[in-house]
Amino acid sequence: MNLSFLVAASLLTIIAPGHHRRSPDEVLLVTNKNSPISRSVAADYAQKRHIKNQVSVQCQDSATKTESETITLSAYTQQVEAPIKKYLASHPKIDFIVLTKGIPIRISGCSLGSCWEQSKEPDATRGNPSLDSYLSALDYGSKPGLRRITIAGSGAIGAAYANRYWNANEPFSHAKFGGYLVTRLDGYTEADAKALVREALEAESHIAQILKRSTVLLDAQPIFGMGNKATQPSAIVGNNIPTESEYSGFNADMLNAHDILSKRGIFDELDTNEAFIGHRINLLGYFSWGSNDAKYAPESYLSLQFAPGSLSDTAVSTSARTFLPTKGGQSLLVDLIAHGLTCGKGYSDEPLLQAIASPSIALSRYTAGFTMAESFYAASAFVAWEDIVVGDPLCCPFFGLNKG
Repeated sequence: MNLSFLVAASLLTIIAPGHHRRSPDEVLLVTNKNSPISRSVAADYAQKRHIKNQVSVQCQDSATKTESETITLSAYTQQVEAPIKKYLASHPKIDFIVLTKGIPIRISGCSLGSCWEQSKEPDATRGNPSLDSYLSALDYGSKPGLRRITIAGSGAIGAAYANRYWNANEPFSHAKFGGYLVTRLDGYTEADAKALVREALEAESHIAQILKRSTVLLDAQPIFGMGNKATQPSAIVGNNIPTESEYSGFNADMLNAHDILSKRGIFDELDTNEAFIGHRINLLGYFSWGSNDAKYAPESYLSLQFAPGSLSDTAVSTSARTFLPTKGGQSLLVDLIAHGLTCGKGYSDEPLLQAIASPSIALSRYTAGFTMAESFYAASAFVAWEDIVVGDPLCCPFFGLNKG
C-alpha cells in the first residue's frame, strides 16, 4: 500500500460539511495600471486561473523602489480602495482579493496598525498597517460584533480589529463574516511572483506524488520554553493587549501541529533541539522563529528549498517589510519565495507574537482541503494590522485527495 493512498484515506473524513472547491468567479484581481510588472503578473494570473473579475487602479509603483512600498492613507483611499469598493458594490459574490506586485504593501497615517511607542504620534494617525490587512477589513463595521483591540508590546503600540474568521472551520464568505481574504502575488522579481501561481497549479495536479517526497519542518526553539500544547491555539481575549504573549506558546502550537499532521499521515520533522535547522529540500510546510531564533543561522535559513504547494510563516516581526532587494535586518519571507515557497505569510511592521499564524490551525485547515487564504486567515487573530499573505488564494492541493 503506497503513501499517497494512505494519506488520501486518512484525510477522507476531515472536510467540513458543505465544503466545496472555490471558484475563480469569487476572486477579484487588482492591477496597478502604472506598473508594468503588475500588469504582467495580473495577465498571467488571469490566464492561468480564468479570472474574469478585474479592477485596474492607478497608484505609485512599489516594484520600483523601497520608498514606493508605503502609500499615504489619503492616496490609498482615493487611488486603491475607491475603485475596488465601487466594483465590489455590484459584485456581492466576491470573497477573495488578489493584489499584484507593484501595489504598495504599507499605509501610513492610519488609526489602525502599529507604530513605535516612542514616536508619540496622535492616535488617529500613528498606525502603519499593511495595505493588504487594511483592505481585508473593508466594510468590517457593517457586521455586528466589531471588536477594536488596542495592542502594545515589544516597543510597539497600535490597534486592530479582531478577525471574525479566526479558527473557523467552514468555507469563508464575505456575506457571513464580512471583510475579504486578501493575498498578493509578489516576490523579488516578476518571475518569482508568477511562479507562485505555477507552483499552486502543479501542487493541485500532483499532490499525491509531492507527498511521497516532501515533509513539513517545525523548528521549535526550546530555549524559549516548550509550553503546553493543550492550551493552543490560544484565542485573543478582551479588547486590550498590554504585552506580547509568551514565546513558549508558539513552540507549543508547533507541538500541536505535529500531532495533527501525524494523525493525518503527513510526514513532518519536529525539531526541539537548540540548533537552527537548514539544508532541507522539498519542504511542504515551514514554521520557525526565523531570525528571532536564539541560534539563528542565516546560511541555514537561505539553504531551505520548497515543494509545490508549500506554505510557511515565521515568528519574525518584519518578515514582509519589503519585497525588494535589501541588506541587513530580520529574515525575510521574500527569500523563501525565491527558494520555491508557494504560499507564505509575513508582516510589514511589528505585529507582536499574537499575530503570527497559528501553525496548528494553518496546517490543519490546509491539509483538510481549505484554500491557502482560508487557512492563513483562520489562523490569524487580527485584520487591519500588519499581516501580508502571499500566493494564489485559490491554492488548494489537498481538496483533490478528499474526493476519494
